[in-house]
Amino acid sequence: MLRKIVVASLTLAFVLLPYSMAARAKDYAKQKSPAEARAELKAEVQSAIARFKKTDPGIERFFKDSAGYAIFPTIGKIGFIFAGGYGEGEVYEAGKLIGVASLSVGTVGLQAGAQEYSEIVFFKDKADVERFRQNRFEFDASASAVVWKSGSAAANDYRGGVAVFVLPTGGVMAEAAVGGQKFSFKPETK
Repeated sequence: MLRKIVVASLTLAFVLLPYSMAARAKDYAKQKSPAEARAELKAEVQSAIARFKKTDPGIERFFKDSAGYAIFPTIGKIGFIFAGGYGEGEVYEAGKLIGVASLSVGTVGLQAGAQEYSEIVFFKDKADVERFRQNRFEFDASASAVVWKSGSAAANDYRGGVAVFVLPTGGVMAEAAVGGQKFSFKPETK
């Protein structure tokens, strides 16, 4: 019975909360032209990369050796028992921009608060990048990310073809929750 409640709650969190946050993000984006919104995202991505590198220069090995990466400069998450979050970012393969992506987060459990963070997902090889491009990529409760601090890169490596780093940027959220992340990729148009 408890398992059914958890599954139903996770489903609800994944379906409703990310969509409401996506709708708010789209309303915000309407205030800017697509070109302005895209330029702003590009600047935010470069700023987030600089923050990760400043916090721990050892992350450079992932930028250098990975087949590609997705970077989400700002992911906002809010909730009480049920939480949802959303963020947009850029995707790179072999150092070249190949598209943009969105990330939806849903969790359920003992949690309360709001937080904002940046996230980078490094892909070990081309097959992992391709899986992401085909929108067949998501994290479940068993995935782990490294909360970024100096020295984190040296102690981290790929798991399941990815290495994930999270850099908190604001807010506070106390949580003992389960959930996951779902990604959506859109190729860059010229």
